[in-house]
Amino acid sequence: MNKVVSVNIIRFFIIILAQVLIFKRISFSTEGLGYAHFLIYPLFILLLPVKTPKGVLLILAFITGLIVDIFYDSIGIHASALVFTAYIRNLFIALLEPYEGYNTDDSPTLKTMGIGWFVSYISICLFIHLFFYFSVEAFSFVFILDIFLNTVFSFFPSLIVIVLSQYIFKTKY
Repeated sequence: MNKVVSVNIIRFFIIILAQVLIFKRISFSTEGLGYAHFLIYPLFILLLPVKTPKGVLLILAFITGLIVDIFYDSIGIHASALVFTAYIRNLFIALLEPYEGYNTDDSPTLKTMGIGWFVSYISICLFIHLFFYFSVEAFSFVFILDIFLNTVFSFFPSLIVIVLSQYIFKTKY
């Protein structure tokens, strides 16, 4: 089996298990302003190789989101947010493309792309994912302040966990 495929399969199981067994149970309330949730499962889709076909990305995002939905007892919220994130992922990869371009087997990891590029890429995609997730969860823009506060308060803890995980598990793929 190709090393890239095996690394991503292992990464899939580790991220899903960490999300549903550890981070599902952790949430902080900020005195009525919003809740901070740790949502790290978009990392699986965001770390797939740069040249992954869009159809494969969307299918993997749907399956991953559906599995998270099963454990969170939410009907399609995680799946829809992750499919949206997978759909826009390539747009931001193209916008952040280095001057010399990407190699065909590059993965957007901290080790491969560097801290500046990685934090920019993850920050943009994670913020959009969280905003979409909380918008679908509220299902009305009447709650736009709650949506925005939940997005902001969940963004920073999730980003910190994601960056720390990249320092702990330094993989090229």
